[in-house]
Amino acid sequence: TAQEKPQIAEVVAVGPGKTGDDGAIVPVALKVGDRVIAAKYAGTEVKIDGEEYTIVRQSDILATVE
Repeated sequence: TAQEKPQIAEVVAVGPGKTGDDGAIVPVALKVGDRVIAAKYAGTEVKIDGEEYTIVRQSDILATVE
């Protein structure tokens, strides 16, 4: 099977994190402005005010780019 090339994107917003097993919030390791690599079909694509965004889970991020 053919593999898709990953895509580079810029983080424009992050949520507060997720609830861990002990009930505490585990903060997101990314911040606005970070450049990241995600698999081509990761996340959900949405269109807001004419702009296209992809919403992805932190676990779907493959790497950060510096």
